Amino acid sequence: MGRDASGPRVVVGVDGSPDSHAALRWAVRYAGLVGGGVDAVASWELPGAYGWSAPAVDSDFDEETARQALAQELTDVLGAEGAASVRALVVRGNAVDVLLRAAEGAEVLVVGSRGRGGFARALLGSISQHVAQHASCPVVIVRPEVL
Repeated sequence: MGRDASGPRVVVGVDGSPDSHAALRWAVRYAGLVGGGVDAVASWELPGAYGWSAPAVDSDFDEETARQALAQELTDVLGAEGAASVRALVVRGNAVDVLLRAAEGAEVLVVGSRGRGGFARALLGSISQHVAQHASCPVVIVRPEVL
């Protein structure tokens, strides 16, 4: 995976959104400055798993599909060499819970300011707000780069 497990660990949440792409790039740059490694974390869950009804889901979506999507996203955002330097983790569960667990013992948790879900006009996404309030390490919330 090309990372030094003894150095600082930078955890970044990745969900396919432009904001998470900006967070991923920030995390990689920061890890390079502090001599650390990056754990890119994506969560997946079946809608309705937490008690409220959701639209029908693609029954072919599973953990392997999520792993392939994350690997492709890392390559698209960082290039093949950059993607190879990042440890990709796909964990089933609620995004907030997954990120908080992944960030235990990390140097920093990096998330985008808004992800795929929620209200488009929200200034700060519900996941980024929640992890900022509850993480056991510093949290960096990255806004997407403006061209």
